[in-house]
Amino acid sequence: MPDTDLLPSLLYKINENQLALEAAILELSNWVEERGSTEVADNVRGALAAIDRNEEFIKLTLAVLMTPE
Repeated sequence: MPDTDLLPSLLYKINENQLALEAAILELSNWVEERGSTEVADNVRGALAAIDRNEEFIKLTLAVLMTPE
C-alpha cells in the first residue's frame, strides 16, 4: 500500500482523537461549572466551538479522500 493511501486513514483517526478530546474537555468544563467557575467553563466551551465549526468540513473532506477513484 503506497504511503499516500494511508493519509486519509491517518486523518480520519486524528479527527476521531480530536472529537474524543473535545468530549472529554466538555465533561471537564461541565464539572468546573458545577463547582462555581462559570466563566472558566464558558471560556472552555468557546474554545471548543472551533471544533464544532470545522467538523462538517473535515467530515466532507475525509469522505472525498476516502472515496476510491
